[in-house]
Amino acid sequence: MNQALTAIPDIQSSVDHRRLAIQRVGIKSLRYPLSVRMADGSVQHSVATVDADVALPADKKGTHMSRFVEVLEGIDGALDHDSLLALTRTMCTRLDASRARLALAFALFLRKHAPVSGVASLMDYAAEWICEVDGEREQLTAKVCVPVKALCPCSKEISEFGAHNQRSHITISARLSAPLAFEQLIRAAEEEASCELWGLLKRPDEKYVTERAYHNPKFVEDLVRDVAVRVRALPQVEAFVVEAENFESIHNHSAYARIEG
Repeated sequence: MNQALTAIPDIQSSVDHRRLAIQRVGIKSLRYPLSVRMADGSVQHSVATVDADVALPADKKGTHMSRFVEVLEGIDGALDHDSLLALTRTMCTRLDASRARLALAFALFLRKHAPVSGVASLMDYAAEWICEVDGEREQLTAKVCVPVKALCPCSKEISEFGAHNQRSHITISARLSAPLAFEQLIRAAEEEASCELWGLLKRPDEKYVTERAYHNPKFVEDLVRDVAVRVRALPQVEAFVVEAENFESIHNHSAYARIEG
C-alpha cells in the first residue's frame, strides 16, 4: 500500500466514548445502474435508487461510507434472489458489520399485448428489492406497485347507467423464502383488479376495458382481499402486505385499504 495513504488518519475507526450503538447508518438516494434477471432468464437494464446501511457498534466512531459504493462497483452481472443476498453479505464483510440492509428501487418494464387488437406496448411498474442480513438470518422482500382500474360496485348498483371508476395502485410487499419473479406478483394484482391496464390501446381494446371493468366491479376492500388470497397461496412467500389506493373520480381524496398476512 502507498506509504502516504497509510499515514492518513482513519477517524471513522477511532473509538467513540458515548457508548451509543447506531442501528442503521449508511447512504441514501444513490442512483446506480442495475441489471435484473427476469422470469424467462432474460436481463433487463434499469437505474436504481439505492439505500444501503449497516449497524454500527457503540465503540466505533463511524462507518466507511465509500465502501458502500465499492460494494456496488463489485456487482458482476444481473441481480436475482441469490446474488442480492450475497451482495448484502459482502456489505457486512466490507464494513465489518453484524447487520446490513440494502434497498434498490427501480422501474421495471413488461411488454404487454392489448386484449383485442394484440398491439404491443411497454408497461412500467415501480419495483423494489429490500435485502437484510443479521448474522445468520437473511431476509429478502420484493415490493411492486401495480397500476390497475377499479369500478365501484355501489355506484353500478344504484345508477341507471354507468358507474364511477378510477385508476388504482395495488402495492404488494412479499417476504420471500425462495426466488419469486416480479412478474408473478404483477399478474396477481392485474388479474384481481376490475381490469388491468395497457400502455397502448386501440378502439376495440378500449371497448373491452370499459366493459370488462363494468362487469367486474370491486371495492378497495375487494382488491386487497382478492390479491391477498393469490399472494398467500404462493409457496415462496413467508409474509406479505397488500395495499390498494383508489384515486377517486368523484372525490378529492383516495380510498385506501391494507391487509397483512
